[in-house]
Amino acid sequence: MANLTEDDIGKSVVDADGVSVGTISSVEEGTAYVEPDRDTYEKVKSKLDWGDEQRDAYPINSREIAKVSDEEVRIG
Repeated sequence: MANLTEDDIGKSVVDADGVSVGTISSVEEGTAYVEPDRDTYEKVKSKLDWGDEQRDAYPINSREIAKVSDEEVRIG
């Protein structure tokens, strides 16, 4: 389990296949919010259980995070 902080804002978020999911736009009480990449939104929304209602940012739980590097957050 990774604990993200405000230092992680702006990092790219990619899924287990390396597909861009979006960018971390905020971190609140340990929950990161991802601004989705509009080009891949349709491909990843069902995999990430984001539903059909498009929002500005979606939460990712720390249990979903596989790895955090200096440049990206990998989920899945």
